[in-house]
This record gives sequence, C-alpha cells and structure tokens, in this order.
Amino acid sequence: MKLATTFFSSLFFITVSFTQAQEATKTAKTEERNPDKFKQMYDLFATPNMYRTASGAPGPEYYQQQADYKIDIELDDKNQKLYGTETITYTNNAKESLDYLWLQLDQNEKARNSNSPLVESNKIDPVFSAQSFSRKYLEEDFDGGFKIEYVKDSQGKVMQYTVNQTMMRIELPQVLKFGEKISFSIKWWYNINNYTIDGGRSGYEHFEKDGNNLYVIAQFYPRMAVYNDVEGWQNMQFWGSGEFALPFGNFEVNITVPADHILEATGTLLNRSEVFTPEQLKRYKLAEQSFDKPVIVVTQAEAEAREKGFSTAKKTWKFKAENVRDFGISTSRKFIYDAMAVKTGNTTAMAISLYPKEGNPLWEEYSTRIVAHTLKSYSSFTFDYPYPKAISINARDQGMEYPMICWNFGRPDENGKYTDQTKYGMLGVICHEIGHNYFPMIVNSDERQWTWMDEGLNSFLEYLAEISFDPNFPTRKGPAKNIVPYMSGDQKGLEPIMTNSESIRQFGNNAYGKPATALNILRETIMGHELFDYAFKTYANRWKFKHPTPEDFFRTMEDASAVDLDWFWRGWFYTTDYNDIGIKEVNKYFVSNEPSKEVADFLKKRRRRDSKQGPMVYMIAEGSEDFKPEMNKPFKIVDYKVLDEFVNQNFSEEEKAKLNEPKFFYQVTFNKPGGLVMPIIVELTFEDGTTENHYFPAQIWRMNDQEVNRTFATKKAITKIQIDPKLETADIDTTNNSWPKTIEKSKFD
Repeated sequence: MKLATTFFSSLFFITVSFTQAQEATKTAKTEERNPDKFKQMYDLFATPNMYRTASGAPGPEYYQQQADYKIDIELDDKNQKLYGTETITYTNNAKESLDYLWLQLDQNEKARNSNSPLVESNKIDPVFSAQSFSRKYLEEDFDGGFKIEYVKDSQGKVMQYTVNQTMMRIELPQVLKFGEKISFSIKWWYNINNYTIDGGRSGYEHFEKDGNNLYVIAQFYPRMAVYNDVEGWQNMQFWGSGEFALPFGNFEVNITVPADHILEATGTLLNRSEVFTPEQLKRYKLAEQSFDKPVIVVTQAEAEAREKGFSTAKKTWKFKAENVRDFGISTSRKFIYDAMAVKTGNTTAMAISLYPKEGNPLWEEYSTRIVAHTLKSYSSFTFDYPYPKAISINARDQGMEYPMICWNFGRPDENGKYTDQTKYGMLGVICHEIGHNYFPMIVNSDERQWTWMDEGLNSFLEYLAEISFDPNFPTRKGPAKNIVPYMSGDQKGLEPIMTNSESIRQFGNNAYGKPATALNILRETIMGHELFDYAFKTYANRWKFKHPTPEDFFRTMEDASAVDLDWFWRGWFYTTDYNDIGIKEVNKYFVSNEPSKEVADFLKKRRRRDSKQGPMVYMIAEGSEDFKPEMNKPFKIVDYKVLDEFVNQNFSEEEKAKLNEPKFFYQVTFNKPGGLVMPIIVELTFEDGTTENHYFPAQIWRMNDQEVNRTFATKKAITKIQIDPKLETADIDTTNNSWPKTIEKSKFD
C-alpha cells in the first residue's frame, strides 16, 4: 500500500516545513536567487525554420551547394613549387540567385603581404638562437601565397575577380539561379613552405642527411567557400586558427611527381598498376584480405634504395573521390607503406600508413593498427565508415586532418628507441586525426566559426577509442578531473566554449578539453550510456554529409533523449562558470515525543492547518537547546507511543514486516560557491565501513542557487559524507567535499 512506502518520509514533514520556511526568509533577505540557470534557450538559439527544425534535424527546405573539381597539379621537388590548373563546376541549390562566387585562398595566409602576422601581439625575446634571430630580423620573409595566372569561364573568356587577402570573389556575367550550374577554370602556382621553419598546416619537411623532402600538401588549390542558410557566404578570412568551411563535391585529381616517389591522397587510386611495381601490387592485394594485421606493401629496403637517387622522370597518380569536402596529398621517395583491411558494420575500408624509416620501429608496429581501431570505435558511436580508406602519414611536428588522409607526429630517437610518452603521443594524435574523418569531414560543421564542433566532439570520441584500445591509456581529454586546472583559472583568461575560433586564448583547453569533458560528463553522470549514445548517434546520422550548427547538436541531443539539457548547454558552453559544490553543515536529528521550543512556536502560527494532522512526531537537532543526552540513541518505533499506535492501527503484520525502520537521521546542507548547476553525487560511509551512493539531479538547485538540504534516514551510523567521490563533475575545490572536513596535506607536508 502507498501509505507504507511513504510513512517514514513524513517523519520529517514538520521539521522540513519549518526549516524551509526559515530558509525562504533567509534567502529573500540575504541571497540573490538565480532561476535563470534553468531558463530554456530561446534567448540564445536561432529560431527554428524550414531549413533547420526545432528538433535539431534538417528541415524540408534544407539545401547545400555542390562543388565538383577536376584538378591537374605538378610538384617541382627540386624547387619546392606546386603548379596547378582546375575546373570547378558549381551548382546552386539555394532558392535565391547568386550575384558572385567566393573562393578560399588559404595559402595566402603565408603571403608576404598577409595580415595574419600583424594581428598578433609580440615582444622582443630576451634571447634568440642565431638561426631564429636571422629568420626574424635579417632574412627576407617567405614568398608564400597563390600566384593566380588566370580565371576563365567554360568558353575560355577571362572572368573578373578580386582577391581580398585569403578570399577571392569571382564576378558572374549573369546571376546564377536556383538549380543552375557554372563551370570555370583557374591556373595558379605557389612556393611550398618548409613548415618546420615557416610554420603551417601543410608544406614539406627536409631531411638533411639524405637531401630528401617529405610533402604533406593541403589547401593547395582555390576552394569554394560554403554558401548556406545560416551565413550566406562563409567568407570570413583565414587568420590561422579557425580552420575550414567547405561544401561537398566530387574530385578528379591527377598528381604528377618524380617517378621515384610513393604517394597517397584522398580518394580511390585509379592507376595503381602504373605507379606500383608488380611485387607491390601483389602485396597490396594481400593487404586487402588481411583484417588482423598490416601487410608491408612498400618495404623499408625499397624506400632506402629510392632515397639514394633523385629521378628526373615523372609519374602521374590519378585519384577520384566522391562526396568529400576537401582533398589532401602526401608524397616522398622516403615512404614505407603498409596497409590492412578493416570492417565497420556493413562496410570495408583500407587502413594505411606511410612513414619514412625515421618512424620505425614505432610506426610499423602501431600506426595502421590504431587507424583500424579508431575506425571501428568511432563507427560504433556514429555510422559505418563510408570512405574506401583512411591514411596516416608520419610528418614531424604535425597533426592535421583531411578526408581519408592525415599527418601525425611521433618518432623514435636515432637508435630506434622511444619512451611511453612518445608512443602514446603518437597513438593519440593518429586516433584524433583519423577521427576527424567523422567530425568534420562527414558531419561537416563550420570550423571557421566553431572549433569545438569538430575538435571537441572528436576529442570526446578519441577518449572513448583510446581507453578501449588500452584501458591504461594516459588520455588527457575527457576525464572530468583533467579540466579542473583550466576551469579554476583566472576568469580574465577564459572565454565560453561558444566563442569564435579566432578569439580563443587557451585553444586546447577551450575547444578540445572542455567540450570533450562536458560530453563525457553527460554520458557518464547525467544521461547515462543508453540515452546519450542513442542521441549522439542520431545527431551523427541526421547530419552526416550536411552542415550542422551548434543549435542542431544541442536540440538533437534533447530531442532524441527526452532529457532537458538547456541548463547544461547554458552553463558549460555559454559561460565560463565553474563547478564547486560543498558540504556546509551536517545536523543529526532524533525523534522526540515533545516539540522543541522553536517547533512549538512554529506550530502555534500554523495551528489551524496542523491541527488536522493528528498526534505529532517531533525531530530535535543534536546540539539545540532542547536536545537531551538521553535522546542520543538509535531510533525504534516502539519507543514512541504515537508512532507505535499509528503503525499498529494502519498496517497488517505482513505490511509491518516490510516497513523500513531507520535508526539515524541526518540533515545535510549543500552549498554551491561555484556558478555551474550540477548534480550532487553523495557517498555515505557507515560505521562498519560499507558505503551507499545517492544521486540528486542538477534540478535540485532550481529553487535556490546557493544552498539546498537533503535528509538521510539510515539503518547504520554515518561516519563520513563525500561529494563526488569519483571526481565525475569537474569540482574545482574538493576541500569542502567531505564531512567531517578532511585536512589536505600541503606539498611541503
């Protein structure tokens, strides 16, 4: 019967009502309550429309543009130059007409007249290496950037264009209407930067000992900017931090390099028999059937032999890629090549690694294996990997991603020895960059605007992949405790996650670590695996091969789970508030036949209402003036006539046997010095050493943002109360998390 399950909770009715009345008065006088912490996000979210629905799904009028490329490029390895021509076919799927087109010229960030270096504050360093001083003050700046030779229409007529730093506007002879296409051609060249000296997300690395170069080539062609229902043209300049926003399209790319190079790139290689030796072809076919370990396709001995010659002959590698947003290339005569097949659901892809001998034995042992594992792990949380391959390139000091291909740091010393730090650093960066195939290469968010939408989501999935690869993986992003130093830092140096990429100071913590932690807390502590995983997979599948916004993610996570998360998005993503929940005080209560003076006075004021309650049970706080030493004993029903009579009159013997009979009563006051509202996770430790866990949702703070009370009726005496015992909530100050208060030793102690 319902009465049996609720009876003992009524023991505290009088005390709790009295206490709440006192608290309400106190709060009104001395504290500012903030109910806005649970306000819905209408004030911050874009209004739903026919393009993007209130559920977070694409709407019936959702559209996206199509940009198809036919590209021919040639690498001048001797002079480190790249020459190219391309034909772009652009389809306007927007209902509105376009007056002009915008293209990205990201190489111009390295041009001599680039504004990018001019927006950074700098000081004179107190000490320089001779090389650094020479580069900074004596030598001529690197002559980077696109050299555009022409822009022509499909008839060969010159088209007018304007270059504004890293963006180029092409004038259209007539407006491009809905459903129409336009084709035009561009010819260009540029000097390839040595990224180890001049910096950059791509370029080449020079090996002094053998005179060879290892190229990682990206942003190498004028690329169409995104036009959509949110931004119109996303033509924000490339300053260096905010990455890329690109439309999907199909690519046909012919890449001419020295004949002794080994090369990989986005897409399917169409002429493998022309660029591989017969023996390499046999090995590659074996790799296509090997699902448990990599097969060496191009051996170290073959790579070392190629290093010694510098062929003047040329080979052209031909690739085709469908439904990708970008294209990346890596080539060198130094490359070793290994591969294996990996199955994700109903699809099979090739996991591939290319690396110089300087990467061995580390890369041969681990790279392709972690590529395969990453594809399996990410697919389990999102969708089957849809592309034919995923490639990991070993490039010094790099960590950068493109569709199907990425470059990653990590090498042993000259003797082939490496530390765990080197090993796990390499595994982590490969996992992360391969993971970017999902976010943003497929779930194609706007990196120029919101770095966290790809880096944060990817870092979260990287964490899950790492711990499934090795439970002892020293992962840095994901566990709540790891973000505490950042969130507890000086507020003057912090920005909300929802800050444009170019305005973030602590880039790694803000765009990678904090959103990854937030998602991990959602999964582990707030939503649970089942609800979170279903909602996250729903988002990934709704927006694969599309352009989502932050609101699309936030709305989908709620829509697919029935969990109200507006308070969470508001606090974690739109503020720099931190979590700090503490135990203010703990009061032990005892059952009494007589009221305390305070309770008696309280009852007089409420006599009319409370007279209907019948005989009363009273609770006396230990330490109050009405507390008597003889009260300090475990509670028993038979010791209190009112309760004993009530039980005997209202319950059968069978029902009485099922009643709880707590022995001890505690009231715990939790306070919240921090601004974030978060769940309260409590561990009770009893006198016999056993423990009991309680979880109170974040909504417990909805009526009072400063402090709340919870009562615990237990059968055993409590010896310790601990908040967040497993460090799940990124609580920045654990010194107030325990009762009795724990004195933490200083580093000196």
